[in-house]
Amino acid sequence: MNRTVWYPGHMARGGRKLGEMAEKLDLFIEVRDARAPFSTSSPLLPSLSRVRPTLLVLSKKDLADPERTRVWMADFARRKEPVWALDLRKDSLDPLRRELSRLRPPHRELRLGVVGIPNVGKSMFLNRLVGKARARVGGVPGITREVGWYRGSGFLAVDSPGILDPHSEPGVHRVLSWLGCAKAEVVGGCEAAAVELIAFLRARGLWDAVADTWGLGELAENGPCGDAGSCETAGAEAVLEQVGRRLGCLAAGGSVNREVAARRLVESFAAGKLGPVTLELPGDPLNPARKDSP
Repeated sequence: MNRTVWYPGHMARGGRKLGEMAEKLDLFIEVRDARAPFSTSSPLLPSLSRVRPTLLVLSKKDLADPERTRVWMADFARRKEPVWALDLRKDSLDPLRRELSRLRPPHRELRLGVVGIPNVGKSMFLNRLVGKARARVGGVPGITREVGWYRGSGFLAVDSPGILDPHSEPGVHRVLSWLGCAKAEVVGGCEAAAVELIAFLRARGLWDAVADTWGLGELAENGPCGDAGSCETAGAEAVLEQVGRRLGCLAAGGSVNREVAARRLVESFAAGKLGPVTLELPGDPLNPARKDSP
């Protein structure tokens, strides 16, 4: 039987340890995916931000729609939330380092925690922030020692595992699987995730760019179906068939291996191989079922 959420034990342990040491840090840096800045927010953020200030990094800027990223940046500025949108492979982190230097206590190094859900670029960010020769240091007196501490210029950074919300509805985890932040295999399967992704992109007018990338061309008109929802699903399933044939994901007898086609589609989308796409805008979240939706 399929599980409803993906929440391995290390997430629970990591969340507890981070909560225990929060008051002994100076601030948190949260990393999110620029393609879904609301939906990839950490479930720990509401509690942690009540204890310490938080800076926000939108990673994977290069995989997001530039105009929509500007809309998000303007929205964060309006709310006076400090945020940096970054292509972690190319962009300089010097402006962020200057801000960290400004926040450093006069008597010691700055202590910061880096948080985020899985696969938003947290490890790449920490590598860039600390430097290529990232060196783990020993325990910090008075603070939980069972975490990874790394020394940068004027600061100590504590890493944490990517942590999801175990109380989210299954659909939240499934859509996060489109971005590689959750495992589709344990929250309904790759085929269901791919069909929902296709239906979502088509409904939001985002599918044409993906279709052009893979040379899918025009789809044949769908035949009559029941309600609008079943038409939408049937159309998405037809697209998945086309994707499978285009990519050569065929089983014996020439039929499409839908599971293989779905995996190829979801993994390619998560890796940004289908062009720059932003899935949500302020006030129009990808996951409207989340309890903290605006």
